[in-house]
Amino acid sequence: MRRDAWWLQPTLVFLGLGAFIVYATWAAFQGVNYAWGPYLSPLYSPLLFGPHSWFGPEPGWWPRWLVFSPALLILWAPGGFRVTCYYYRGAYYKGFWADPPNCTVREPRKTYWGERRFPLIWQNIHRYFMYLALLFLVDLFVDFVRSLRWADAAHPGRVVWGLGVGSIVLFVNWFLLSGYTLGCHSIRHLIGGGRDLLSAIPKRAQAYNCVSCLNRKHMQWAWMSLFWVAFTDFYVRMCAMGMIRDWRIF
Repeated sequence: MRRDAWWLQPTLVFLGLGAFIVYATWAAFQGVNYAWGPYLSPLYSPLLFGPHSWFGPEPGWWPRWLVFSPALLILWAPGGFRVTCYYYRGAYYKGFWADPPNCTVREPRKTYWGERRFPLIWQNIHRYFMYLALLFLVDLFVDFVRSLRWADAAHPGRVVWGLGVGSIVLFVNWFLLSGYTLGCHSIRHLIGGGRDLLSAIPKRAQAYNCVSCLNRKHMQWAWMSLFWVAFTDFYVRMCAMGMIRDWRIF
């Protein structure tokens, strides 16, 4: 009986998430053009195998029938954090499964299982993906710092500090992902969920208020960070392919 455009929000969610899934899947299976100079795409970070990686070139145990891409080794962690996110659950349940299509709109089914049965009971693993997401934030900040270190063309082997547009892109990516991750409901519960009286612990109360401030805009952080991850990969990829030129500010 809703007479407003209730279908608009789930449709936009379907299109937005669908576009990201298609692009991220395509980029992950490329296995090339994910780094340029000191820049590394967030879809490939941390770089476990490959050129200038943690553990060397392509591992011998990689199946020959599957194209080698370092992204396939790490994307399960941030992907799992997003898929099990409390906000994203409500968003893609509506947009992809019509469960329900929107608030106060009847579902195209007669049964309701909730998240207490298989397979949706696995959504409760979100709190554990949260710890991995925090480690990824540290890694992405290291990537930003590395983006400031450039090879000195005049003195081979020497490294100089400099700032390029790509460094700013990487920093914004880390900043938006930090706002999204640190506003997570699981972190909010971790900080204050086990206490009945937070005012008795002022420092913890301040941390809880800070996380709650981020949590109030969790949807905005989720979408901005999702878009910027794809844009950061696109920017690095275009630089690596010679399609655009990164501007060195200093």
